[in-house]
Amino acid sequence: MLSSIRFHWAIENALHWSLNVTFDEDRKRNRVDNSAVNFSFLRRITLNLIKQEPTKMSITHKRLKANRSPKFLNKIINIKQNKF
Repeated sequence: MLSSIRFHWAIENALHWSLNVTFDEDRKRNRVDNSAVNFSFLRRITLNLIKQEPTKMSITHKRLKANRSPKFLNKIINIKQNKF
Protein backbone atom coordinates (compact mmCIF):
# COMPACT_ATOMS: atom_id res chain seq x y z
CA MET A 1 0.00 0.00 0.00
CA LEU A 2 2.80 2.43 0.81
CA SER A 3 4.43 1.89 -2.58
CA SER A 4 1.18 2.69 -4.39
CA ILE A 5 0.80 5.87 -2.31
CA ARG A 6 4.38 6.89 -3.13
CA PHE A 7 3.75 6.16 -6.82
CA HIS A 8 0.64 8.35 -6.77
CA TRP A 9 2.48 11.25 -5.15
CA ALA A 10 5.44 10.88 -7.51
CA ILE A 11 3.10 11.44 -10.44
CA GLU A 12 1.38 14.35 -8.71
CA ASN A 13 4.67 15.99 -7.79
CA ALA A 14 6.04 15.59 -11.32
CA LEU A 15 2.96 17.23 -12.85
CA HIS A 16 2.87 20.11 -10.40
CA TRP A 17 6.62 20.65 -10.69
CA SER A 18 6.32 20.85 -14.49
CA LEU A 19 3.46 23.31 -14.27
CA ASN A 20 5.31 25.45 -11.75
CA VAL A 21 8.57 25.53 -13.68
CA THR A 22 6.99 26.05 -17.10
CA PHE A 23 4.14 28.41 -16.23
CA ASP A 24 5.23 29.73 -12.80
CA GLU A 25 1.87 28.49 -11.57
CA ASP A 26 2.55 29.00 -7.86
CA ARG A 27 2.70 32.77 -8.30
CA LYS A 28 -0.56 33.06 -10.27
CA ARG A 29 -3.21 34.96 -8.38
CA ASN A 30 -6.45 34.15 -10.18
CA ARG A 31 -9.14 34.51 -7.55
CA VAL A 32 -12.32 35.64 -9.29
CA ASP A 33 -15.04 32.96 -9.54
CA ASN A 34 -13.65 29.87 -11.31
CA SER A 35 -10.71 31.57 -13.00
CA ALA A 36 -8.04 29.64 -11.06
CA VAL A 37 -9.56 26.28 -12.01
CA ASN A 38 -10.12 27.34 -15.61
CA PHE A 39 -6.58 28.61 -16.10
CA SER A 40 -5.13 25.53 -14.42
CA PHE A 41 -7.11 23.35 -16.82
CA LEU A 42 -5.83 25.34 -19.82
CA ARG A 43 -2.23 25.11 -18.57
CA ARG A 44 -2.50 21.31 -18.27
CA ILE A 45 -3.86 21.01 -21.81
CA THR A 46 -1.08 23.27 -23.07
CA LEU A 47 1.58 21.29 -21.21
CA ASN A 48 0.33 18.02 -22.70
CA LEU A 49 0.30 19.44 -26.23
CA ILE A 50 3.82 20.83 -25.83
CA LYS A 51 5.11 17.51 -24.49
CA GLN A 52 3.74 15.68 -27.55
CA GLU A 53 5.69 17.89 -29.94
CA PRO A 54 8.79 15.84 -30.92
CA THR A 55 11.36 18.65 -31.29
CA LYS A 56 14.30 18.26 -28.90
CA MET A 57 13.85 21.44 -26.85
CA SER A 58 12.91 22.12 -23.27
CA ILE A 59 9.24 22.62 -22.52
CA THR A 60 9.89 26.24 -21.57
CA HIS A 61 11.74 26.86 -24.84
CA LYS A 62 8.92 25.25 -26.86
CA ARG A 63 6.41 27.46 -25.06
CA LEU A 64 8.38 30.61 -25.80
CA LYS A 65 8.95 29.56 -29.42
CA ALA A 66 5.21 28.94 -29.87
CA ASN A 67 4.59 32.43 -28.48
CA ARG A 68 6.88 33.98 -31.07
CA SER A 69 6.23 31.75 -34.08
CA PRO A 70 2.69 31.18 -35.39
CA LYS A 71 4.04 28.37 -37.58
CA PHE A 72 5.43 26.48 -34.56
CA LEU A 73 2.22 27.16 -32.59
CA ASN A 74 0.16 25.64 -35.43
CA LYS A 75 2.49 22.64 -35.44
CA ILE A 76 1.83 22.07 -31.73
CA ILE A 77 -1.93 22.54 -32.07
CA ASN A 78 -2.18 20.26 -35.10
CA ILE A 79 -0.40 17.39 -33.35
CA LYS A 80 -3.57 16.60 -31.41
CA GLN A 81 -5.86 17.03 -34.42
CA ASN A 82 -3.82 14.64 -36.58
CA LYS A 83 -4.18 11.81 -34.05
CA PHE A 84 -7.97 11.65 -34.45
